[in-house]
Amino acid sequence: MKELLRRLLTGVVYVILLLSAVFLSSDAFDFLFMVFGLACLYEYKKLVGLRGYHIFAAYLGIWWLFIYIIRDAVLINILMFLSITVNIVLIYFLFSKKKFYRAYEKFIIGLFYIGGGCIFLTMIPYKDDDFAKMLIMGIFILIWVNDSFAYLVGKSIGRTKLYPAVSPKKTVEGTLGGFVFTLVAAYILSQYEPIIKPVEWVILASVIVLTGSLGDLVESKLKRLAHVKDSGAILPGHGGMLDRLDSLIFAAPFAYLVLNIFTYVS
Repeated sequence: MKELLRRLLTGVVYVILLLSAVFLSSDAFDFLFMVFGLACLYEYKKLVGLRGYHIFAAYLGIWWLFIYIIRDAVLINILMFLSITVNIVLIYFLFSKKKFYRAYEKFIIGLFYIGGGCIFLTMIPYKDDDFAKMLIMGIFILIWVNDSFAYLVGKSIGRTKLYPAVSPKKTVEGTLGGFVFTLVAAYILSQYEPIIKPVEWVILASVIVLTGSLGDLVESKLKRLAHVKDSGAILPGHGGMLDRLDSLIFAAPFAYLVLNIFTYVS
């Protein structure tokens, strides 16, 4: 009961902080995810054994350039391509026996997996020179719905293990349950946020569920290789910041790509 209460209180504080940043101002939102990115990078460094602090300087430099300076679509697309390519490499890593041995591999993976994810998550709400609060909140809600119902359905009727070598508790039934409820949530969100069409909300939700679930498994494998249960202890009852944001960070470049395709074809 004490552990459940601690998890609940931490979750409430986390959600209040997130909502406050989104609805306070775009600068508050940018700053919050810059800090979240630093925390995730710190935990990633410990998981993979990357030495030094140069990855923080590189992340802050790229974050500052792409959030405040660069508005060139070609350069932004190059960063998106690099982030998605690194994530595809991580998916290969997930289903193989490969490990990252060299420092430069760990550096590049961390910079574009976590750094790129946080940057594109920060860029998503900026649509048509406006800060689309409900769009980014909708993406948060889709991730939360998927995580929550995957857990609840898996706990209730889950029998078939999804990938026991990496995450023994996840089930196929839970994954499918999370997917179905997320699609329902996407349709409901489309009735309140018309910035994208209902069918586009459903497509976006499908991409977020698929890539977010893979991101969760990737982080689980990193922890398994590091022989730890959590990426950190910054969130009492929830583990580390990377434990909380793994799905969101991994899905962000893919979500940004999909949203830009919607803009292009509309």
